[in-house]
Amino acid sequence: MFGSAEDQYVTPGGSGRARVVVLGGTGFVGRHVCAALLGEGADVVAVSRRPGPPPYGPRPLALDLCRTPPAELADALTGGRPTLVVNAAGAVWAATEQHMVAANTELVRRLVDALRRATRPVRLVHLGSVNEYTPSADGRPVDEGTPTRPTTAYGRTKLAGTELVLEAARRGDIDALVLRMANVAGPGSPPASLLGRVAHQLRLACAEGRTAEIRLKPLRAERDFIDAQDAVGAVLTAARSGVGGRVLNIGSGEAVPVRSLVDLLIKVSGVAAHVVEEPEQGAGDGPPERLEVDIRLARELLGWTPRRRLEDAVADQWRDLSEASRH
Repeated sequence: MFGSAEDQYVTPGGSGRARVVVLGGTGFVGRHVCAALLGEGADVVAVSRRPGPPPYGPRPLALDLCRTPPAELADALTGGRPTLVVNAAGAVWAATEQHMVAANTELVRRLVDALRRATRPVRLVHLGSVNEYTPSADGRPVDEGTPTRPTTAYGRTKLAGTELVLEAARRGDIDALVLRMANVAGPGSPPASLLGRVAHQLRLACAEGRTAEIRLKPLRAERDFIDAQDAVGAVLTAARSGVGGRVLNIGSGEAVPVRSLVDLLIKVSGVAAHVVEEPEQGAGDGPPERLEVDIRLARELLGWTPRRRLEDAVADQWRDLSEASRH
């Protein structure tokens, strides 16, 4: 779908920049995707349910993807002849299961139908989640051949969306690649996410000149986190590639204790803090859940590899939050 670095964003007719549509363009990952595409010269349309100017300068499009009639949705998404659609939309933190079904599964069903109706080929990069896998019981990394037996509503609804994309791609109805993303860390982490919640509590304590008391569920799990810049690099590389009809894992390739990330954020902030891990009723004393992502296939097929440290992601997150609080 994309050519060399010089012509990758040229429209099929050769008349200027191509249009790229980013669903969830005002969300956490979507904002970073929009910024990177704009930096490479794309004409970016950021689609979100609520109207309002998105950050980083893309053109906004307010569109309820779950309520717009199919033909109208197809026209809205493909009428401007985009060469690429990135689906960064979805629901995870603090969402109900009903909301997750709508945002992670039904939205994808409608998106696939809209792209199937497009008069010109459109490349779709769909962002799945490593939570579509079950955390490993033996500590080994999960690869693309690992059985998908998600244990959460989020994982189940994301998996259903991934399967819709793969089924359509394998039938030849759409040109699509699914990236199963690890946990993304960096500027703009939502307040309802672990790192977002801790960062906002630290910022509030700093503003009030007190020690932060951070109350969290037990931090026993080990998870794979990836810097937002590396995650976006994977999206852009996937968009340019000819790889389609399959899933690729995207992560750092290393699981870290989530407690270590909380401690790292506190250290970076310089704010005195006391972390309280509140016990959960019925929680067992077995080994901690571990979810580490095998990224060898992404290296092999895309030539992509993560380059930034988690320390960079956490430092960028704190710097961004501190600067935002001064404005």
